[in-house]
Amino acid sequence: MYLVLDNVNKTFTSRGGVGEVTAVDGVSLNIQRGDLVTLLGPSGCGKTTTLRLIAGFEFPTSGRILLEGQAINDLPPHKRDMSMVFQSYAIFPHLNVFENIAYGLNVQRRPRDEIKRRAARVLELVELTGLENRAPNQLSGGQQQRVALARALVMEPKVLLMDEPLSNLDAKLREQMRTEIRRIQKRLGITSVYVTHDQVEAMTLSDQVVVMNLGKIEQIGTPTEIYRRPATRFVADFIGRANFVEATVRERRDGHLVLDALGTTLTALTPADTLRPGDPATLVLRPEMVEIDSPQAHVAGIVRRAAYLGNVIEYDVEVAGQMLSLIERDPRRTEIHPEGQTVMVRFLEDCLYVLPK
Repeated sequence: MYLVLDNVNKTFTSRGGVGEVTAVDGVSLNIQRGDLVTLLGPSGCGKTTTLRLIAGFEFPTSGRILLEGQAINDLPPHKRDMSMVFQSYAIFPHLNVFENIAYGLNVQRRPRDEIKRRAARVLELVELTGLENRAPNQLSGGQQQRVALARALVMEPKVLLMDEPLSNLDAKLREQMRTEIRRIQKRLGITSVYVTHDQVEAMTLSDQVVVMNLGKIEQIGTPTEIYRRPATRFVADFIGRANFVEATVRERRDGHLVLDALGTTLTALTPADTLRPGDPATLVLRPEMVEIDSPQAHVAGIVRRAAYLGNVIEYDVEVAGQMLSLIERDPRRTEIHPEGQTVMVRFLEDCLYVLPK
């Protein structure tokens, strides 16, 4: 592995000076060369502290951090061969675009020709060619973010670190920059660690997603694995939307579980081999894993809320006494079911997932 965190812990003295607060709790992570790995989780989950430990802005209380097999725990940031893109951009207001990008190379006293060549390369890469002499206050938010990215890339680091770099942009610009960051990262093949609390960013950008909660890793996997096969209820609830339905195991059949749930019998996938007939379980039901008015319907439900959003129709449907959030994606649908109407609901069983209760 290229970048390794081996049972890393970080504790801080509590604000009152009594006791300690554990920010990172036994984090172990293996990152392959060229991958973009996202640390994802709510505020206070330890993702930014983990990034700062990798960067050298903080030092582990215990555990090891290795880059290319060499321990870097005690190295200061400037000796780790890493670059950071900050949430606030941290662009120097008194320097123009070229001077901002070339700043790190000037500090290293690189030859002038090399500085010009490397700066020109990254300017083209981030599509800022022609703006070299602009002042930061003459740039849009997206262009300022590109300058911050170019300044990190021009150093040709072994690892690129990004701490919620898109959080200050509007929604449309964030979407554009997500695409650009992924394009540049794949083109360069640069190993990257990206911190965000935005699920869409994580799903769009990542080769691997690391979901964190209370300083610990809840699950590591591809975006598909994280969404379709959550390891815990926290992951299922944090990534996307989910209904959690109480169920009882009826039998195991070919790696699946047959369940009694919502007044009917359903078949679902599970990673747990400990569940046996009669055991309670939790069915993870995503809102889009349904069909309304299907001829193969499992159950009837009553519409309690309906909202037309253009690309989808959202419903709250009461089924067997439980309220379920459902989404209908049929673009041919021009009318919505009114509140109080009975609808027939079919669950897409090959998408359902079961967790132990």
